[in-house]
Amino acid sequence: MSTKHRPTYKRIAQLKTADDLASYLGEIGADIPFDAELATTNSPYGQPYSLNSGRTIGNRFCILPMEGWDGTTDGRPSEHTKRRWHHFAISGAKLLWGCEAVAVHPEGRANPNQLMINDDTFPEFVSLYESLIKDHQEQFGSADDLVIGLQLTHSGRFCKPFDKKKLQPKILYAHPVLNKKFGLGDDYPVMSDEDIDSLIEDFIRAAVLAQKAGFHFVDIKHCHGYLGHEFLSAIGRGGKYGGSFENRTRFLTSIVEGIRNEAPGLEIGVRLSAIDLLPFTQAEDKVGEPYEVTGNYDYAFGGEKSGLSYDLTETKKFLHLLEELDIELLCITAGSPYYNPHVTRPALFPPSDGYLPPEDPLVGVARHIEVVAALKKDFPNLAIVGSGYSYLQEWLPNVGQAVLKNGDVDFVGIGRMVISYPEMPADVLSGEGMKRAKICRTFSDCTTGPRNGMISGCFPLDPYYKQMEEAKLIKEIKKEL
Repeated sequence: MSTKHRPTYKRIAQLKTADDLASYLGEIGADIPFDAELATTNSPYGQPYSLNSGRTIGNRFCILPMEGWDGTTDGRPSEHTKRRWHHFAISGAKLLWGCEAVAVHPEGRANPNQLMINDDTFPEFVSLYESLIKDHQEQFGSADDLVIGLQLTHSGRFCKPFDKKKLQPKILYAHPVLNKKFGLGDDYPVMSDEDIDSLIEDFIRAAVLAQKAGFHFVDIKHCHGYLGHEFLSAIGRGGKYGGSFENRTRFLTSIVEGIRNEAPGLEIGVRLSAIDLLPFTQAEDKVGEPYEVTGNYDYAFGGEKSGLSYDLTETKKFLHLLEELDIELLCITAGSPYYNPHVTRPALFPPSDGYLPPEDPLVGVARHIEVVAALKKDFPNLAIVGSGYSYLQEWLPNVGQAVLKNGDVDFVGIGRMVISYPEMPADVLSGEGMKRAKICRTFSDCTTGPRNGMISGCFPLDPYYKQMEEAKLIKEIKKEL
């Protein structure tokens, strides 16, 4: 992409009518289905979903895992954490995907305040789960059709376990771009097979505790550049965890085998970056552009060899494996917020460590929907959650309704939107419509905070965060940028 002129894009608020939206989507070449009117009866959002286990999910809204970087340093929830989980419970969504990423080992945390599950913190997770059930039941009369997961994670090359500003990576191989981007030498040590064997046992122990706490399923996280995702691109790694597809998925299959043995009856899900592209960097005009590489780029799982587009060949192979493992729950995302955030979370305003979008964010939304639809078509028996909807803002309910009606996805996953507007699913389901003052405008302050050692929250719109000292600091950071 040329760096001579910054691209300009229309804001969603300018697209006031269905005709405005249709015209603009045609202008930018973004194929996004939408319904001009929302259903008042028999809404696709209100349809239950029956899992193979016999468990019923009461509607088609899903809350995606949302971290706050606000736990205690020994892995327990703070009052900020509990408030956020309360919002998940009263959102109206009947599927809570993991609630937030929970570390299985102290050195695998993405920040020193990430939740951890172990014998010491176990009572806190019992309390969190019980509060979700209680709060949801009080709000909606019953929690019998509420399904709750816990996302288990190790942050891999993005570990910051003891200092919010200091990376202490655990990597699987020397990545030719990411090692340089994040200041790691080619000789930076990689995890041994023995390290990985031990970590697998940590995941299994964490899953056992999650089941005892009451959670209905665990998510074995394979997205956003974290360790599970990095395994999928470890083609140049030797030993039993690298090279062949079988070896690169041994981490997952070993964890699943252990969970089946140690926690029988616990369901398993996977949140997957189904596609990936080259890492991007900020050009002179602050617009994102891909790093230049020589020859084929072999490190994007679900990516073409150019690194500039996607290829679902291995992704579909992975989904076949999920079916063989009797894993029904799949949450699809894309790329990584650490190296190509416009792919992961389309937004007009970048966080402090990001870049201006190199494409209209609606093109990014369309990519999410297109990938999920292609996978749902070939894997109709998987219960698939889609992501990337928040940038749609006012039009989110209209697009979500269309993709559900078309059978392109099973659940509409809500991420950033739930931070500013936690009851959005309930409002849509009730027919009340969206409350404009609470709609997430993707200002990215919820990411700028953590990137600068602060907690996450909707500082522009949520009065709870708006009055905090962090809100003032974030404003200053944005002014400097």
